Amino acid sequence: MPAATVPAWTLPLPPEALADLLAKVRQWTPFDGEVVLDDVGDVLDDVIPRETELASQCLRFRDHLLRLVQIAVATEAGHKDDQTALLIQQARLASAQPLPTDHVQAVGHLRRMAWSVNELHERLVAIRCLREAA
Repeated sequence: MPAATVPAWTLPLPPEALADLLAKVRQWTPFDGEVVLDDVGDVLDDVIPRETELASQCLRFRDHLLRLVQIAVATEAGHKDDQTALLIQQARLASAQPLPTDHVQAVGHLRRMAWSVNELHERLVAIRCLREAA
């Protein structure tokens, strides 16, 4: 698949474009691998997550998966490495599935998402798309 072409900027940018750019910069948060690994550790721990925590944890893991997939796509890691391409596909599938209503099934789904996050994170570190979290 060819890379998308981005139209060249003409300076000065119109005020609407500057306002849009500023809004996006304000919403941006840097990737924090330590937070990701802490979340993975919490979910893959021997202690089963409480039912009241499942929905919020599921959202966090969807965000982690989205962020990691975006990093992998931006660095073209999936095109350079077959294992990364497979992990990207697994991450997309895991994040697209709804959280089951049954507590045991929901915990299983959450743990699969955590495992996908962990595997993709480790792979991106291994192929030097991310720095290792401390």
